[in-house]
Amino acid sequence: MITEDVTPVPAPAAMTPGEVELLDVAQRLLLRIWVAGRHEVATALRTPDGGIHTGVHLEGSCRRSSICAEGVALGTARAALAPDAPLTVDSVVSVQIKPAGRFRIIAPCGVCRELISDYSPQARVWITTVEGDVTAAEAIDLLPEKTRRAW
Repeated sequence: MITEDVTPVPAPAAMTPGEVELLDVAQRLLLRIWVAGRHEVATALRTPDGGIHTGVHLEGSCRRSSICAEGVALGTARAALAPDAPLTVDSVVSVQIKPAGRFRIIAPCGVCRELISDYSPQARVWITTVEGDVTAAEAIDLLPEKTRRAW
């Protein structure tokens, strides 16, 4: 658990009010549950019905058993739907706490990019670029040349 102050990520100007809310939800969640080496990422996503679903990274003793926050959030969103309702996502924001005591918006890993784009290729996914810019991209654009199929 974090006891010192952690600097929040300032919301980028291009974020919608709903995405700013996702950023706030993800940061508050991670601040509440953070354990170094175990729960280092939190995700908040919004579905078209306005629902906000969250997930946290779960580190396993065997790296392969670890589960990403984005996958947990997608599973939570799917569990909230009727059995025949498709899983679609409007926006995704994931945050991490850096060693310097600052939050950072992070891009999903490759597996999570695949998972998000399988269900919602049009989802706006917030990322920090290699240059350090915080921006949004459609999930499908994070995977050039991905085979598209609907789930």
